[in-house]
Amino acid sequence: MSKADKVPPDRLRELVDTILAAFDERVDGWQIAGRAYTSRFHFDRLVSAGLGEAPAAFRRRLLLERAAWRLTQGCSVTDAGWEAAYNSTEAFSRAFRRAYGRPPSAFGRVRADFRLPARNGVHFHPPAGMFLSDRTTTETDMDLTERLLDHDLWLTGRLLDSARELTAEQLDREIRPGHTVLDFDGPEPSVRRMLERLVWTKEVWTAAIAGRALPDGGDDSVEALRARWARAGAEFRALAADVDRRRAWDDTFIDALCDPPQSFTLGGVITHVLTFSAYRRQVLTEALAAVGCHDVPPACPMEWERGQLAERPLTSDQLRGLGEAG
Repeated sequence: MSKADKVPPDRLRELVDTILAAFDERVDGWQIAGRAYTSRFHFDRLVSAGLGEAPAAFRRRLLLERAAWRLTQGCSVTDAGWEAAYNSTEAFSRAFRRAYGRPPSAFGRVRADFRLPARNGVHFHPPAGMFLSDRTTTETDMDLTERLLDHDLWLTGRLLDSARELTAEQLDREIRPGHTVLDFDGPEPSVRRMLERLVWTKEVWTAAIAGRALPDGGDDSVEALRARWARAGAEFRALAADVDRRRAWDDTFIDALCDPPQSFTLGGVITHVLTFSAYRRQVLTEALAAVGCHDVPPACPMEWERGQLAERPLTSDQLRGLGEAG
């Protein structure tokens, strides 16, 4: 692709949205281009450069994918063809056989994958959405472990920041009397205690994996907890990333400070910490709101990721966020 052909991500998203908005309408390429306020030639050139697929072929493929999925759900060949914008069953059957290597009448019986090959990774997603399969490899790619770790690091920090606006009375009020997450951690009835346990858990398990003496805790003021979290959260994140890099999830260590001594795998520990951290964070968001905190961050990872994507512009190769379209 030449420099002149590169499409700004925002503009490409607008063009793709225009195609998807006309998904169920019987319109031609000229009409779709007109809705994007551009000529047919310019529209086709921009979309082809950004997607690696001409707009007509892109729309036709998605319609065929939806038709194939509908066939697996018991839809008739006639109805599937009409929904895919074919004026005759014969034309639909010819196009379907060319794409899938079998007639539509047989596709519903075998229940094969309805997705057709596409370099851009954009596919129909049942029942009426879009799916982006990102097969690119970049320095910013994240696997599931990294995503969970980054969300945990961000949200715990935001919860601590939110607690700064609370008074001592609000921090120590027993919102959930007797609330206990794990017996050996003791009760966590107040916001302060919930925050302290969230931080302390990272400190304890980081020390256990690193082979250091277990911490005694420390100052539980919000400012002190924020400083403790800056150290413990970052260290735990780096430690888990190193385990992932070395594929050392099944490596085992024995914690002799337990009574009796116990053995743990690195993967088991990290999974344990993230699981109970997620639960504690959810409870904390509710507790903060209950004591009158006005700046409670969303606990949902999807909302966090949406915010991250907004700060990192989309690339025309990846088209992240396209799954929300349609």
